[in-house]
Amino acid sequence: MSGKAKGQVKATVIKAADPVISAPIKKSDAPSQVTVEEAVNAGDWIEPPMMLEGLKNMVTESSILPQCIRAYKNNIAGFGIGIRYTVDQEETPEMKAEFDAITEVVELLNVDQDTKQVFENIVEARETYGIAYLEVIRNLDKEVQQIEFIKDTPSVRKSRPMEPYVEIPYFHHGKETKRRKKFRKYKQEICGRTVYFKEFGDPRIMDLRDGRYVPEGAGLELRYQANEILEFAIGPQSYGEIRWIGQILGVDGSRMAEGLNNNYFYNGRHTPLMIMIRNGTLTDASYSHLKEYMNDIKGENGQHGFLLLETESVDGRSDFDDDKNEEENDKKPEIEVKDLASILQKDELFQEYLDNNRKRVQSAFLLPDLYVGYTTDFNRATAQTAQEVTEQQVFQPERTSLAWVINNKLLNCYRFQYVEAYFLAPDISNPDDMYKLLNVTNNAGGITPNMAKEVICDALGRTCEPYTDEWGDVPLTIWKDKAAQTDISGLMGQLTKQIEKAQGKNEPDQVVAVMKEVKKLLAKIQKQEENHAA
Repeated sequence: MSGKAKGQVKATVIKAADPVISAPIKKSDAPSQVTVEEAVNAGDWIEPPMMLEGLKNMVTESSILPQCIRAYKNNIAGFGIGIRYTVDQEETPEMKAEFDAITEVVELLNVDQDTKQVFENIVEARETYGIAYLEVIRNLDKEVQQIEFIKDTPSVRKSRPMEPYVEIPYFHHGKETKRRKKFRKYKQEICGRTVYFKEFGDPRIMDLRDGRYVPEGAGLELRYQANEILEFAIGPQSYGEIRWIGQILGVDGSRMAEGLNNNYFYNGRHTPLMIMIRNGTLTDASYSHLKEYMNDIKGENGQHGFLLLETESVDGRSDFDDDKNEEENDKKPEIEVKDLASILQKDELFQEYLDNNRKRVQSAFLLPDLYVGYTTDFNRATAQTAQEVTEQQVFQPERTSLAWVINNKLLNCYRFQYVEAYFLAPDISNPDDMYKLLNVTNNAGGITPNMAKEVICDALGRTCEPYTDEWGDVPLTIWKDKAAQTDISGLMGQLTKQIEKAQGKNEPDQVVAVMKEVKKLLAKIQKQEENHAA
């Protein structure tokens, strides 16, 4: 046949593609979640959900918010910044060098004020606006050299995290690891002038005049290179969220109530009495005299004075002794002074409402009355408990969070392995509890002289060196038993020698001496057993 037969079937073998062995599957090294900022905002720049200036005004006019914010400021960062070792081992030259280096770095982070005051300002701004900013300046070695608190928090705007992902180094326990991250841009606008910043950790070079990144390989003058911003926000929102967000209505209501009470002194009713005249009117002279009397009654001018009022009848008669007839008597002018003090406001309005709002605001900050100046219901026991609970639930976690930022962000570029910075805390230990603890431990034989010396030095606020002898690290009870045993062993040796001497010389006097020493030994052993039994 010249053509193909109808119904002919053609089969083709298809082989699977060879696997690419040289390209193993890798896990993604960058987050892939979609944030609300990227989904909602059409533009690059994000606006705060509310006017931050209004929050500052509410704090300024509040009767409780300044106290709460100040309590956070003083107790979180107010005790200072300390340096300590992160390893429990004998100090080496490398450890000492790191300790001296981090101490110098922390002290020189700001030369205009103490470094702890910078973080006090951060805490205050964060509790007022929900967010605070720190400008970070690096040296030519890319090490953090200086920090400056940005005072005008409401003037700062941020962008959403922008493409592309940038690889950055991160140092952990001396080892370098790589991370990929999308960075933001920041800008500050004041009086028509705009300055741009890059997010902390962004290794790229940005022009502070227009916020553009300089292409890789290109240069830019140092004076035009943008500094970094490190933000401190409460919560995951773009501009943070104030702790007292649920108490805004109460704070505003308290302000209006205070304004109403204050307005009373200007526009309220202050008339203490009313002079009523029937069937007559005051003469012009009496009216002027009454007016002058009310203006001059205060001070010494009002002492031992009296007021005389003259009236005239409605028909022009001014005499009070006209008794011609009963009808005329009814037309005589009558003066009555009525007390109006009972209708005056004697105290502020909405006292219960104001007190309830105050308690709700304190609850938002988790602060007891002791920290905001209300101490009428406290005694030593309740005050101690309030301090312990607030330290554990509020201030210690906040200090730990800020210290993590200092060590793992600000100072991460220094690659410290043995030291770290931390925020100092107050000593809230109870002396009575410490006495009971030491007494029980001492009775059990667990207190050494060095431990006792350390406790008393801490209580007195003094620095004391430990005892270097062996007995300094031996519990007192064990040392007494050891000393007693050593003394008894010495006596036994002396007795042995005396017995041998007495046996050699066969002298009765020596035997007597031996018996006396045995008696002393038995008495001492007996006393020791009595002490153990007690």
